[in-house]
Amino acid sequence: MIPVRGFEGRKVAVFGLGRTGLTAARALVAGGAEVALWDDGAKGREAALAEGLPLTDISGADWSQFAALMLSPGVPLTHPVPHWTVERAREAGVEVLGDIELFARTVNAAPAHKRPKVAAITGTNGKSTTTALLGHICATAGRDVRIGGNIGYGVLGLDDMHGGAVYVLETSSYQLDLTSSLKADAAVLLNVSPDHLDRHGGMEGYIAAKRRILLNQDKGDTAIVGVDDPWCQRICTEITAANRRTIWPISAGRAMGRGIYALQGVLYDATGERVLEVADLLRARSLPGRHNWQNAAAAYAAARAIGVAAADAAEGLMSFPGLAHRMETVAQVGRVRFVNDSKATNADAARQAMSSYPRFYWIAGGVPKAGGIDSLNDLFPRIAKAYLIGDAAQAFAATLDGKAPTQIAGTMEAAVAAAHADAAAAGEDAIVLLSPACASFDQFSDFEQRGEAFRSAVQDIARPTLKGARA
Repeated sequence: MIPVRGFEGRKVAVFGLGRTGLTAARALVAGGAEVALWDDGAKGREAALAEGLPLTDISGADWSQFAALMLSPGVPLTHPVPHWTVERAREAGVEVLGDIELFARTVNAAPAHKRPKVAAITGTNGKSTTTALLGHICATAGRDVRIGGNIGYGVLGLDDMHGGAVYVLETSSYQLDLTSSLKADAAVLLNVSPDHLDRHGGMEGYIAAKRRILLNQDKGDTAIVGVDDPWCQRICTEITAANRRTIWPISAGRAMGRGIYALQGVLYDATGERVLEVADLLRARSLPGRHNWQNAAAAYAAARAIGVAAADAAEGLMSFPGLAHRMETVAQVGRVRFVNDSKATNADAARQAMSSYPRFYWIAGGVPKAGGIDSLNDLFPRIAKAYLIGDAAQAFAATLDGKAPTQIAGTMEAAVAAAHADAAAAGEDAIVLLSPACASFDQFSDFEQRGEAFRSAVQDIARPTLKGARA
């Protein structure tokens, strides 16, 4: 745990008692703060009580007693409307912050020789893979690395800091909205496409949240910015003009005079006096597809920025085992391979997986994002058949009508069974791809539970096959 500094002897309200809120509460207490915890849901309150943490109904509290409100990232800050706790905090002049901000203040308060290196990663798509990949590179290079944030452990639940440590943090737009003091040694902005617009009041608000990862950097820091979309191209141009830090653009499709880029699967480093060939990513089994080439470029760049040798970074790329729920092969049943891409919670993320296979049986659906799957129209000819689940099933079926065979399966179990039957009957090598292009909250608590439901359904199919093989 990282004890939070700066609130010793003062009282902090903590709202939202999921993983982030409870972790922050423990870290605040460890740092000497007094906490008042609350959640509108009984489940969160019960979780706090089970840990022996005190509950206070802050709806009736005197807010002038609070030094800050620690807000969990899932709670609306500004849109669609500010949460009631945010309104109360603002009325009382109480600052509202998140767990990444508490971490940043604790790092900034440490003596210079005890401050760790911090690599922070964001983007609409690819940030979890890039975070895990960078963490793997650092670990294989012998660095004392801690990986967390929006992936795995909450940042304040990671091991306490020292001067030789490296923190590799995935940061969401919700977390960045609550962050103002983070100064990342390497800040990665992978890409931007429309997502979470209801929470940010539109595209400009969403972009502004993502840009916050670049706050506070100076000449000793490195900004790594993807330039394969127009929004990030603009950001890269603007921060280059400001000339406050080292800037390394990254691309997965074009050569650049300066930066790190992949061409036809080969990764190049053009940050020095000559262009170096880093790695043949076509040989990296866990990094298929152009989107993963961008992730590899970003992770390599960030590793170099925090002092990992080029050869060690390249070696880490090639040995990366992959990330659960992101183009993860969960089983091979006969000639049918089942691929779990449950982390594809929007159409742009699903595009990355769909583009990697010439033909596939597609399981999609859930809570649709704005625009649905209209933007995937050019990939519809690759769909052997679509099996639709959740709230989006009817709308997706209408979009696919006349463009790809469809079946409204309803549930994950039914979709997996139907997809397997059709793929096996085809009598050829086949891919069954779960890449939902939707949020999961209609049928599952999160994308991870959705991916595990897919894995379980596939295992139910695989077991009889394995028994027959043993017999």
